Amino acid sequence: MNASSPQDIPWPGNCDGARIYLRPVTATPGAADQFELILITAGQETRTRLGRADLENRAGEAGSAAGQRLSGLVNRIESPRAPVCGLGMDRPRIMGVINVTPDSFSDGGKNFDSTTAIAAAMEMHAAGADIIDVGGVSTRPGACAPDEAEERARVLPVIAALAGAGVIVSIDTSRAAVMAAALEADAKIINDVSALTADPDSLSVAARCAAPVILMHMQGTPETMQQAPVYDHVALDIFDYLEARIESCEAAGIPRARLIADPGIGFGKTMAHNLQILRDVSLFHALGCPLLIGLSRKFFIARLSEGEAAEARLPGSIAGALHAISQGVQIVRVHDVRETAQAVKVWQAINTDITTTEST
Repeated sequence: MNASSPQDIPWPGNCDGARIYLRPVTATPGAADQFELILITAGQETRTRLGRADLENRAGEAGSAAGQRLSGLVNRIESPRAPVCGLGMDRPRIMGVINVTPDSFSDGGKNFDSTTAIAAAMEMHAAGADIIDVGGVSTRPGACAPDEAEERARVLPVIAALAGAGVIVSIDTSRAAVMAAALEADAKIINDVSALTADPDSLSVAARCAAPVILMHMQGTPETMQQAPVYDHVALDIFDYLEARIESCEAAGIPRARLIADPGIGFGKTMAHNLQILRDVSLFHALGCPLLIGLSRKFFIARLSEGEAAEARLPGSIAGALHAISQGVQIVRVHDVRETAQAVKVWQAINTDITTTEST
């Protein structure tokens, strides 16, 4: 990657076929005054920091498709994010994870029994989870999925109980029939690790309902995703994929205002890929959707430390979550809700005008 000054960069208006990206350099994308302009020209990546005035001037100079592209990216970055199930996106939101599976990487099947899963989810809700994400299929590397009937049997009783208690529930599934059944049981959000590609009926199910949809990037499938994943420019390649999936959703009748983007930490990525995505995570604000990051207990945390087991990766998980919200990510998906909620409250207090808080 080559860094260069604004005077040195090949301006996109003069670069046929350039891929153009814009990353806000701020924790508040709607108030960004510094941007990183990223160009891919003939396979070469160039990054340059630009102030807002300089960016506007140069976009105006382009007077071309490149200028339109930049204006569109700025508009997406700065457009207000619609609430998600009544939750304002003006502060960080916490999604608690409940895996109703016998083989989850994160808890080893601790919540496989529905009664235990419901109790754990209610505890998460009381501890500060804004959303509870319920899944019946393990997506750990090498995992094999149960059949549809088994998946439904795992998740539907949990969803019904939580929804009946007033909890906002998301269904973590890639099967259209399970999505539909979960929505019937009063789940409010669809969370699909395949970004509505695994099942040909998923797009139509999502289009017919009013539920928000989380589109996640994954290279390969859970069975194959960690078999030597390769990217040319990891964050930019993922941006392209998610941008295309958003456009497909819009074409199917799902408005951008109902979509949430997740770059998929740990899903078909090496440790180096995960770290680069996190460094560049504010790039994804240019998709024009709220962002979700799920890095809780992921294996790369142990690789960076001392090889800890999943349940011993809390400090690294919190460090990653705080980095994400410092870059404007609206939703963090976590296993340890109480601890994360405390960390987020402290982060918010530090980043709030002291005149609005108690001096003691």
